[in-house]
Amino acid sequence: MRTMCAAVLGFEAVVVGLSVLVMIRVNDVEPTSAAVAGLGLALLAVVTAALLRFRWAYGLGWAVQVGAVGLGFLTTAMFVVGGLFAGLWVLAVVLGRRIESAR
Repeated sequence: MRTMCAAVLGFEAVVVGLSVLVMIRVNDVEPTSAAVAGLGLALLAVVTAALLRFRWAYGLGWAVQVGAVGLGFLTTAMFVVGGLFAGLWVLAVVLGRRIESAR
């Protein structure tokens, strides 16, 4: 489960980091606000991926998903992209648990 969730968070960090450019160029969000929100969430995703050996870090992973969807208030495309990553997170958690229990 940890590997699948870490992969989701890793890819999500890249996409959320790139969303900063979209926020600035397309949606005219102030660069400082876009950088703090986008890069801060990307950093949180990377740190969370590294901490997944601890059980409590999965709760932090859920917070990253909420934050990714919440970026939709700065750029509406993130409602869709954040929702997709939230779906991938749910899939990684559910399938990861099933695989671990089968072992």
